[in-house]
Amino acid sequence: MDLMVEATPRRVFSNAHTYHINSISVNSDYETYMSTDDLRINLWNLEITNRSFNIVDIKPANMEMLTEVITAAEFQPSQCNTFVYSSSKGSIRLCDMRASALCDNHSKLFEEPEDPSNRSFFSEIISSISDVKFSHSGRYLMTRDYLTVKVWDLNMESKPLETYQVHDYLRSKLCSLYENDCIFDKFECVWNGSDSVIMTGSYNNFFRMFDRNTKRDVTLEASRENSKPRAILKPRKVCVGGKRRKDEISVDSLDFSKKILHSAWHPSENIIAVAATNNLYIFQDKVN
Repeated sequence: MDLMVEATPRRVFSNAHTYHINSISVNSDYETYMSTDDLRINLWNLEITNRSFNIVDIKPANMEMLTEVITAAEFQPSQCNTFVYSSSKGSIRLCDMRASALCDNHSKLFEEPEDPSNRSFFSEIISSISDVKFSHSGRYLMTRDYLTVKVWDLNMESKPLETYQVHDYLRSKLCSLYENDCIFDKFECVWNGSDSVIMTGSYNNFFRMFDRNTKRDVTLEASRENSKPRAILKPRKVCVGGKRRKDEISVDSLDFSKKILHSAWHPSENIIAVAATNNLYIFQDKVN
């Protein structure tokens, strides 16, 4: 007999968004939270379901003048007045609610100058940020775009502190990824409890981990074969052209319908959860 779990809403907060909600973040004051769509960010009280306050509105008077949309937003983990939101143009804006009720003016703007030599038809699409996360310490920001994960120091707006290549071997495949709409996939990124390792998803049910201290990285696969009790995940490698080893997979053999967009890391233990299509996999560090 299968166990069925059913969720029942305790409160419904409605009639505040015209567009699809892309992110929700609970404030550290445990009294408020914010919800974000393409053009607006609203602040709610957890006890009041029929009223919210608009704190960011980027909708132009004429929609033909629209050049970017909001892609994600999150509160700072310990300062209840500070939040950050990212955009489809690769910008990250830090806002302080103490400055004004409507945070039209950011207090800090984080964006990386584009290298003109790398400019292409796909540049703006792949620079769109799909996720932004504060580190647990609150000192750093992590952002995910289509090909990379970047770590930013809040005290340095001009360029990222660290850049990690997630699947750079797809750069030559951007045309076909555009044609099948995969280039618009929105991957999440997460920190481990000590902010020393970051994780994000890829295709073929692969996910990537980067150790910020040792600079080592690994590609792992979420699959039914690896979900058996005490099964150890073996590193995977994608090869581009030429001969490939037995344990390697060719970039041309990747299954783009299998993708890990959503992931989570336990706040204090080495336990991760990754959503691979319609399966949820939970892995934990090797135990004796």
